[in-house]
Amino acid sequence: MKAIICGAGQVGSNIARELANEGIDITVIDQRADLIQKMGDVLDVRAMVGHAAHPGVLEAAGARDCDMIIAVTFADEVNMVACQVAHSLFDVPTKIARLRARDYLEPMWSDLFSRDNMPIDVIISPEIEVARAIGRRLTVPGAVDMIPLADNKLRLLGIRCEPDCPILRTPLRQLTTLFPDLKINTVIIVRNGKPIVASGDDELFAADEVYLVVDSEHVARTMVAFGHEEPEARRVVVIGGGNIGLCLAEDLAENFPGVATKLIELNLERAEFVAQTCPKTVVLNGDALDPEILEEANVSRAETVIAVTNDDEVNILSSLLAKRYGAGRVITLVNSGTYAPLMAPLGIDVVVSPRAITVSTVLQQIRRGRIRSVHSIADNFGEIIEVEALETSSVVGLPLREANLPKGVVIAAVVRNGKVEMARGSTVVEVGDLVVLFATKGAVKRVEKMFSVSVDFF
Repeated sequence: MKAIICGAGQVGSNIARELANEGIDITVIDQRADLIQKMGDVLDVRAMVGHAAHPGVLEAAGARDCDMIIAVTFADEVNMVACQVAHSLFDVPTKIARLRARDYLEPMWSDLFSRDNMPIDVIISPEIEVARAIGRRLTVPGAVDMIPLADNKLRLLGIRCEPDCPILRTPLRQLTTLFPDLKINTVIIVRNGKPIVASGDDELFAADEVYLVVDSEHVARTMVAFGHEEPEARRVVVIGGGNIGLCLAEDLAENFPGVATKLIELNLERAEFVAQTCPKTVVLNGDALDPEILEEANVSRAETVIAVTNDDEVNILSSLLAKRYGAGRVITLVNSGTYAPLMAPLGIDVVVSPRAITVSTVLQQIRRGRIRSVHSIADNFGEIIEVEALETSSVVGLPLREANLPKGVVIAAVVRNGKVEMARGSTVVEVGDLVVLFATKGAVKRVEKMFSVSVDFF
């Protein structure tokens, strides 16, 4: 597969890194020579300086035999025109564009991006996706991550094991004995910053983060089983009034009517705009690192403080200050992977990575077979995948204990005729089942092969 990435900024470089690891032939275009130089030095990609929407530049990048264009420059209009040129002149099959302006994203204008108008197959809006991801975490107090799966019949939960977790030092295979009616399957354990694929013999220790696939109806019981009974947030403070902060404030106002939200924004003009756009939110103009502003925002009584400025250091420091002043829980946006190992030891409760969210959107477009959704988790250690079992799938018709699954693959659950069945050794996958599984990065290709249509089938 060949792909062109327009834009070598943070979003573009993260996508390029992941796709290069997939073995995809990547060409990156950007007008800034310094970004292109850096990209070419650190990644196995072809990097070129140029305007991403110019036909000659796209042709030189290989658009004539390209399978996908991913336009993620800072300018929405450049991204849209790049996709239009790629479609009209070079017939590129898949066009993905990052759009930030809220007006373009209004549902009433969605027909603009149809094949007959401005053909964009997938729109990426990291700011909106990050705001939604944070909102999902608020629905499960105590979880460090939450992703809905299988039309919300299942959830992926990330849970940190505190020292008082009642199931520490218990082999995972015994959980079904301790909680026979609880529909859960453990897929990953992250210990000291290093993720491992979970097995039945593994035990949990304090400070571990465990990722589970859970029946949606059993989420509350699962949190209690792991020692988390935190109350739902009623007072939330958002730090940062950029696109993410504004989307988050609007989401809270619409979907969490019982939550009182305050927002701190440093820039006066932006603060006034947010206040006008989201009248249900109390907006404070000031520096989130100023103790007086934190006191005015009443962070000491806030169940949750969410730091989403465009500066990682401000997010981290303001979160730590909020914890010091008595905030119950902090959710911190961190773009750089450099800080990831420091977050838990510093006392940051939840870290949100825009990189993983954006990469998941792109990966879903390059997977083959009947894969319905892909979610990159645990700092891209692996993926939670939803895939339909075909007649030629190698796992169909055998008990899972006999299916010879590749190393690094854990089948967590099967959804059949709308009913959830947690995967056990005796589980038999049938044609048409929706299979929810985890696969490490190195095992994804084998998963694709397991669930793809064999040439012999035709």
